[in-house]
Amino acid sequence: QVPFGESGGDLVQPGGSLRLSCVTRGLNFRTFNMRWYRRVPGKQHELVATVATTGTTNYADSVKGRFTISRDDTKNTAYLQMTDLKPEDTAVYYCNAGPDDGGPVYFGWGQGTQVTVTS
Repeated sequence: QVPFGESGGDLVQPGGSLRLSCVTRGLNFRTFNMRWYRRVPGKQHELVATVATTGTTNYADSVKGRFTISRDDTKNTAYLQMTDLKPEDTAVYYCNAGPDDGGPVYFGWGQGTQVTVTS
């Protein structure tokens, strides 16, 4: 069973903002590096952002300066704050966990949350 539940996706206009949430269950959350991915039909999952157990963050070049990943270990939740959204950000967004070396994710994929950016 996938231990993640993503939410917060919506239909927004270009330039808009959204905050996505990833609630985990059954994990010792504070021990996992968390990642946000996105996927469009016909393509593989694209890594968007990571937040390590230490709080260190990394971003894909396409979202750097616009997206902010964070985590709240007291709530077992990871977040993705998205600003200045563009039509090319349209995708289904997923969270998952993975190792420090950027290797494959540990778990299967949840249902994700749909983000649609259109005027």
